[in-house]
Amino acid sequence: MFRADGSVKCKSSVGTTNIVATDFNPLMISNNKKLSSIGTVHINMANTYHQVYIQVVFAVKYREAVITNEWKSLVFGVIGNLINETGCKTIIVNGVEDHVHCFIGLKPTVSISDLMKTVKAKSSKYINDHHLTKSRFEWQEGYGAFSYSHSQINSVYKYIVNQEEHHKKQTFKEEYLEFLDKFEVPFDERYIFEDLK
Repeated sequence: MFRADGSVKCKSSVGTTNIVATDFNPLMISNNKKLSSIGTVHINMANTYHQVYIQVVFAVKYREAVITNEWKSLVFGVIGNLINETGCKTIIVNGVEDHVHCFIGLKPTVSISDLMKTVKAKSSKYINDHHLTKSRFEWQEGYGAFSYSHSQINSVYKYIVNQEEHHKKQTFKEEYLEFLDKFEVPFDERYIFEDLK
């Protein structure tokens, strides 16, 4: 799991290691202004401020369960760093064997589609370059993007932290369709997922 404080807990055959990727801390509150630092970017133009929180969900191609515990924390850290490199802020990246949730503070000059194109292309290249799967790795085409208010940060964060527990009771497809219904996103189920081949 990649956390917004930049730490990634990685388990390997030699033990547990914490990798620090960034000094960003989403839970830090400014004592002076009482504002969360997540997603707030002060641009050099007068009176330009923003707080845009997005949860992006995307799946492994054909929803194959290939993301293993041995390397998922490492890849989630890579994804978190790729998001941060665009000027957006990673709050948390987590998921299970067949899909990933990214909760981010979006920089308004970055389009979600460009962000996802970069993150998915570069993270799949990383997985393939490091031979983390037996066959060629690909992400499913497309993604779901859902927006949240500042007051929902903690609940979304906790939801993403608890992905493994959550998916003991609900499949990814059920979860994804529930998101689409909850956010009243019109969809045709025939075009949401490519079936497992």
